[in-house]
Amino acid sequence: MTVTAFASETEERFALARQVADAVLFEGYVLYPYRASAAKNRLRWQFGVLVPPGWGADCEEHDFQHTELLMEPKADATLSVEVRFLHARRRTVQRVRPDGGFETVPELRLDDRVLVPWDEGNEERVEVVAAMDELLGEGVTRPFRLPARQDTTPVLDAAGRTVGRLQRRCEEISGTIRLSARELDGPYRTVRLTAVVENTSAWTPSDGRDAGRDAALPHSLVATHLLMALSAGSFLSMTDPPEWARGAVAACRNLHTWPVLAGEPGSADLVLSSPIILEDHPAIAPESPGALYDATEIDEILALRTAALTDEEKREARGTDDRAAAVIDLADSMPAEVLERLHGAVRSLREVTGPGTAAAPDGGFPDEYGVQRPDTPWWDPASEAGFDPARDHVVVDGRTVAKGSRVELRPGLRRTDAQDIFLRGRTAKVEAVLHDVDGGVHLAVTVEGDPGADIRREQGRFLYFQPDEITPLEDGA
Repeated sequence: MTVTAFASETEERFALARQVADAVLFEGYVLYPYRASAAKNRLRWQFGVLVPPGWGADCEEHDFQHTELLMEPKADATLSVEVRFLHARRRTVQRVRPDGGFETVPELRLDDRVLVPWDEGNEERVEVVAAMDELLGEGVTRPFRLPARQDTTPVLDAAGRTVGRLQRRCEEISGTIRLSARELDGPYRTVRLTAVVENTSAWTPSDGRDAGRDAALPHSLVATHLLMALSAGSFLSMTDPPEWARGAVAACRNLHTWPVLAGEPGSADLVLSSPIILEDHPAIAPESPGALYDATEIDEILALRTAALTDEEKREARGTDDRAAAVIDLADSMPAEVLERLHGAVRSLREVTGPGTAAAPDGGFPDEYGVQRPDTPWWDPASEAGFDPARDHVVVDGRTVAKGSRVELRPGLRRTDAQDIFLRGRTAKVEAVLHDVDGGVHLAVTVEGDPGADIRREQGRFLYFQPDEITPLEDGA
């Protein structure tokens, strides 16, 4: 394979892995409610922060990441590495003074947004390509430096008049990437790869300046992670290695990062080393309508709550960051069909239930909304004509219990809700007999004498008990 062909193929593989890596890169970038004034957005950059060594000695954050993993490279294999991180870009807000000059202000209010000071994240990449002979020899060391830079952007009002400006400044950052490899003894040709990313910035707080984290962040590598690809050969899974390699995998040291196989399931020539622990072949859920940037995000809840923000809250979010503005616009313009999909899908049982049938192409996806239709749900109750909660029954103590039956409640030992104690001995009416996918039976009931029973029945809000937690009663009992 030529160098050009390998570079092109590597870029294609990296592009696929970057979809997941972006979720890591921007995880927690700006949290709901997406406003700079929110308390949760005052502590920035939660993951993968490599601080300057002169500041990190006395804090809990680190100035390096150390990745080790096993690989089986073929002859003349080449390793391509891409280190990605965010460079904090400090933004200040200024408005025009009556004399035509500018003054720094805590906010600048416009018709559609409220601009405030903020640290933006500028994506940076450092690439290294090394032959296996180099790695097995003295190794490869790649220093890099990002110079300080500053730019100014005018702020215009709705009439096109200059009312202020934004000043953005990036501080100088320097770092080093160290790559090395060593062959291991064993039944197969196995190589241990070591990849270290260091922040070597010389910055230290001095002259009485603030020595806090906020001062160190512009000189830090934020959300640092690595993408690594082999031109020929494969990596071994660090979470599920073959039996013969388990000892060598256990001896690998991974500090402040964790490597997993990336790319399409079944492939093993691409690795993502992430500051967040992931499983092999991580992927973005096809139901997700776009990046919401919120740590441990739940798309449906976030979309609904974001759409429910007041107009003033949305103005501040739009002025906080361009990515926050995109989230607001996404929530405001999301079609009902896309929102409905955010209930998600259960994929963990597909190995048992088999692949779903391809979805019908008549729902407007993906052309109209740009969202891929998920697979058919692994179990569709509506397709099970043999189950009817209104007509099904179960036999308890030799007696048939169905909708309309009266029962006495006696919650069993499996119950942990203290309120169930107050239901022991109460009588109830069975509203439905339900079967779950594991073969269990559940009785939906309303408690007799409950003044809200009619409302609960109308809304379908029942209490649920299993057959061994009830005693059938005579209709007149």
